[in-house]
Amino acid sequence: MNKTKDNILNALVYLSAIFTVSVLILIVGFIFLNGIKLISPSFIFANYSSSGGGIKPMIVTTLYVVLLSILIATPIGILSAVYLQEYAKQGKIVKIIRFATESLSGIPSIVYGLFGGIFFVVALNYSYSILSGALTVSIIILPIIIRTTEESLKTVPDSYREASLGLGATKFQTLYKIIIPSAIPGILSGVILAMGRVIGESAAILLTAGTVAQMPYSLFDSARTLTVQAYLVTKENGDINQACAVGIILIVIILALNYIAKLISKKFNKANY
Repeated sequence: MNKTKDNILNALVYLSAIFTVSVLILIVGFIFLNGIKLISPSFIFANYSSSGGGIKPMIVTTLYVVLLSILIATPIGILSAVYLQEYAKQGKIVKIIRFATESLSGIPSIVYGLFGGIFFVVALNYSYSILSGALTVSIIILPIIIRTTEESLKTVPDSYREASLGLGATKFQTLYKIIIPSAIPGILSGVILAMGRVIGESAAILLTAGTVAQMPYSLFDSARTLTVQAYLVTKENGDINQACAVGIILIVIILALNYIAKLISKKFNKANY
């Protein structure tokens, strides 16, 4: 009887894995089959034109938004998680903060976009700009970074803390010399997830950064990201092939950023051992 249950469970696990991989192959395959024929140096590196020109301004804008939002959200998210896990007393206030963080992660991005449009674009008078978009998206990814950092800090054994404190180190020295370096791989995983969320955002960016298809020369310029470009060419022109071509570039950027983050994680791991 137990063997039958094990076989059924193993079959369900394998079927789930096969289904997940099949869906991934189907989606990526559809994008590549429809968009690969449009990929060319002129499509990637030329400036945009209404006749179907290049997407270089959108690539630059996307990288600006990703880097700026990560630079804003990462230190705030990590410090918040360190406070919640290492310093705050585990009482009602901490529970409320954790509940608020989890609630923030479930809010639709269009709501963040409306908030960013009212607060950053109008109230702070940043107008439609890369800065407004990055500030809005940094709020969106804060819950991801906070929660993953908290979980990473929890995985550090208490014996590390006890040994460090027993040798005479202060709590702060234990934190930045022992605990955070040990949790770096998990923290970087959260940052990778956050980067993927930033790259995939369209609604919040549409309402804060604008849709201007030109090369941005400052953080206060309005510009268009790759996801907004894919949305607009599909909505306005019904050009699925060009949207798929933009999707290929997005996939390549995500893979490249993930690879860079993995290299950084490996270097930190080597430095710790």
